[in-house]
Amino acid sequence: MQIKLDGLAAHLAQGLRSAYTVWGDEALLAQEATDAIRAAARGRGFTERQVFTVAGSHFDWSAVQAQASSLSLFAEAQIVELRIPGGKPGKEGGEAIQRLCESLGPELLLLVTLPRLDKTQLESAWFRALDGAGITLRADPIERRALPTWLARRAHQLGLQLADGEEGQQALLLLVERVEGNLLAAQQELEKLALLRPDGILDVATIDEAVSDVARFEAGQLSEALWAGDLARTLRLLDALQAEGEAAVRLHWLLADDVRALRRAAHAKAGGQPLPMAWREARVWGQRVQVLERALPKMSPRALDGLVQAASVVDGLCKGLRAPGWPEEPWAALRQWVLMILAAQRPAQAARLHLAA
Repeated sequence: MQIKLDGLAAHLAQGLRSAYTVWGDEALLAQEATDAIRAAARGRGFTERQVFTVAGSHFDWSAVQAQASSLSLFAEAQIVELRIPGGKPGKEGGEAIQRLCESLGPELLLLVTLPRLDKTQLESAWFRALDGAGITLRADPIERRALPTWLARRAHQLGLQLADGEEGQQALLLLVERVEGNLLAAQQELEKLALLRPDGILDVATIDEAVSDVARFEAGQLSEALWAGDLARTLRLLDALQAEGEAAVRLHWLLADDVRALRRAAHAKAGGQPLPMAWREARVWGQRVQVLERALPKMSPRALDGLVQAASVVDGLCKGLRAPGWPEEPWAALRQWVLMILAAQRPAQAARLHLAA
C-alpha cells in the first residue's frame, strides 16, 4: 500500500507494518523517511539491524534469506535493510524478495530502498509483493512550483520566519533560486540560517549574504521553462546547465524532440485529427503532454516547420559543422535557437527576444 511521505509520521504513530519500501531520486526525503522508520522500529524493540547492498550480478541472495530466517524464540527483533541502488534485483533477486515478503513476521522488519523506478519495475512481481506486504513511499524531487511552500514550512520548523510583506516574498524567491534542485543542501542552508539569525527573521539581505548558490538543474526543467515561455528562467537554466558541464548536443536532442512532437501535433490538429491520437503517434505521454499542450496553442504549424529546420542546422553546429548566419560555438547556437522558440511563442515580443541573443 502506498502512502504519501507527509503521512508517514501519523502512520508510524499508529503502529508498524512488516515491510517498508522507499523509492525515488530525492535523497533528502528518502533519507528522512528511512530514518523515521528505523527510529520507530527501535522504539518498538527492533534492536538489531542488518544491511545488505545489492551491487552487481553476483550478489548472494541466500545470505539475506538466511539472515531473515535466523530468528529463534530468544532472538531480538531485527531490521533487515535491503539497498538496491540500481533498481533491478534481477530474476534471482526478484524471487528472493517475493520469498522474503511471504516469510515476514512480528520479529522481522524489511526495509528496502530503491532509486526512481519505471513502469515495468513498478509492475514487476517483486515490487507488487513489497507493496502487498507493507508500505511503499515515493521520494520524488520537489517541483519548483511547490518549492516555496516546502522551504517556508522547513524554515518554520527551524524557528525561522520570513520578513513581513514584499520583503519576505522576495527573500523566499531568492532562496528558491539559490537551492532549487538540491534539497539536501537546501536543508543545510536553512539550518545554517537558524544559527546565523537568532531573531529568526529572513530578509533579502540575509539570504543574499548567507545562502550559497547550490542549485542543481536537469534538462527536463529547461524544457518546462521553455514551453512555459518563461524567458528569464529559460536563459538562467541554459547558463546553469552549461556551467554544470551538460553537453549542448544532448540538450539540443531533447528540445528538438519536443519541437518535432509539437510540429506533428500542430499539423494533426490543423487536419482535424484528435490531439490524443496525435500525441500518441508522436510518442508523447504523461507529464510531457501537459508541458507541450500549454505551448501548442501559441505556435502555428508554419512557425514549427521553421523551428524544425533550424533544429537541423543547430544539430550540425553541435557536431562541428558551420552554417551562414549562425554562431560557430555550439552553446551560442543553441541559445540562439532557444530564443527563436521563445519568439515563436510570443510574436509580439520577438524584437526583445532578438536583443537577448
